[in-house]
Amino acid sequence: MKTTRTTRFAALAAFASAALLIAGCSSGGAPAESTKPATPSVYINAIVADPISFNPQVTNSPATTAFGAAVFDQLVYIDAESAIHPMLAKSWEYSDDKKTLTFTLEKGVTWHDGEPFTADDVKFNFEEIMPLQTYGASLVKSIDSVDAPDDTTVVLHLNSEYGPFFETLALQAIIPKHIYEGTDYITNPANMAPIGTGAMKFESFSSGAEVILVKNEDYWRGDVKVDKAIYPVMSDTNTRALALISGELDNASIDASQLDQIAGKPELVHLESGFFAQAVVVEMNTKNEYLADPAVRALVFSALDRTAFADVALAGYGEPADGFFPSTMGWAKDETIDFDKDFPHDVKAINKALDKAGFPVGADGVRFTLDVKYIQELTDTVAMASQAKSMLADVGIGVNLEAVTSAIFTDQIYVQNNFDLAFLRTTVSADPGLGISRWYACNPDHMAARNPSGVCDEEIDAAVAGANSTTDREERGEYFRDMQQRAKDLIFFAPLVWTNASFPTVNTTRWDGLTELAEGTPSGAVNWLTMKWKG
Repeated sequence: MKTTRTTRFAALAAFASAALLIAGCSSGGAPAESTKPATPSVYINAIVADPISFNPQVTNSPATTAFGAAVFDQLVYIDAESAIHPMLAKSWEYSDDKKTLTFTLEKGVTWHDGEPFTADDVKFNFEEIMPLQTYGASLVKSIDSVDAPDDTTVVLHLNSEYGPFFETLALQAIIPKHIYEGTDYITNPANMAPIGTGAMKFESFSSGAEVILVKNEDYWRGDVKVDKAIYPVMSDTNTRALALISGELDNASIDASQLDQIAGKPELVHLESGFFAQAVVVEMNTKNEYLADPAVRALVFSALDRTAFADVALAGYGEPADGFFPSTMGWAKDETIDFDKDFPHDVKAINKALDKAGFPVGADGVRFTLDVKYIQELTDTVAMASQAKSMLADVGIGVNLEAVTSAIFTDQIYVQNNFDLAFLRTTVSADPGLGISRWYACNPDHMAARNPSGVCDEEIDAAVAGANSTTDREERGEYFRDMQQRAKDLIFFAPLVWTNASFPTVNTTRWDGLTELAEGTPSGAVNWLTMKWKG
């Protein structure tokens, strides 16, 4: 039985068609075949909660990133194979001494409000906006100054090399100077009613209901094939799954436990590629008296059965992590590290070692108790946290489970450091210098989505700094391998499983082109230019 909300969203998808049907009926009753309009194409993609912002430069969340990819463009984009391609910047060139980088921009690009996009917008973003963004802040430290000698030329004067320069640039949405200049960038109303240069234009947002985007008729990259995109807010995973299976949705993320329901239905496809690798990780607070010793942390990590997580919590839609880096980053992964050998899941041996470490089992059968926190909206981490409680009980460690909202998780884990263990799903991003090393480098300022463990290690920090100081991949790989060796010794943050369970599932009944990325499409983005409407 469909919920009221699901039925209402299905009605939204049919709204344009119904309106045209009515318009096609003349007052005299005779059909006007020559003027019959085409059925508008509507794309429906469920989201799990209200977006807290549509500006990915000031807010870091999956929903904001997804909307940002539709509404905004970048100077360059990165594809699923991590190759860099032109976007708003059609070309670039370094000076011989690598101290100057000159970008040539596309001509004739306009913002959604009709204002021209120029080099002044790009200069403004480098100087004012990128320093606010999670990854952009590190990029701009390598830039001394920015010039815009004409409308289509931007010149960066560099003070040093920055390893993941272009990978970072590919994650920077370019926002309009004429909308943001002289305002509070964080509270600017345009963050909730964005104006970009992208394929889709913002139309409306109704809290708790839906977000609606419409086709940018003047998109500089070509003809957008989607007339309207509707993003209904569906927090309940069962509702999303039912709506997806029935064809009321074109795209949605569902639980790993529900993915078996799509088996045997050729129109339903779980996407397994086209996105950066994701992991569910464990974070440890080394300020906790029980977790202060790296040897004890190693035993706690060993007690977490990574294979069982992949098989049960993720229903087979993932694989146990065997090291700190995914196989997709082989150039930087330390192949000498093997979690199965370095942290064997041997319950008997772990119990014996905990006894020896001075944590005997008490009369209640518990050695000590840990507070474990995780984000309640991330159903894979919810399932894994529940499994972890049983695993840790096998070695005499008690667990208090606490599911919290994303906002509370950010405050308690990264700002307050009020946790013992935390489970989180995270992405490795476009480069290990962006998505991985931040979890190991010292974080004295308690910045969100960075190392919350309390560990500040000179060897790790030197390795991270070295990897970020050069664009030579071979050198960077050596630095990253040094980081992994030290991370193994200290073991305070590590992936448990690599997973694609959270990747979306699409229903191809109404659209072709949902299952693969087209040439010229940023990694993980919708194929606005190549999708084909079947109705």
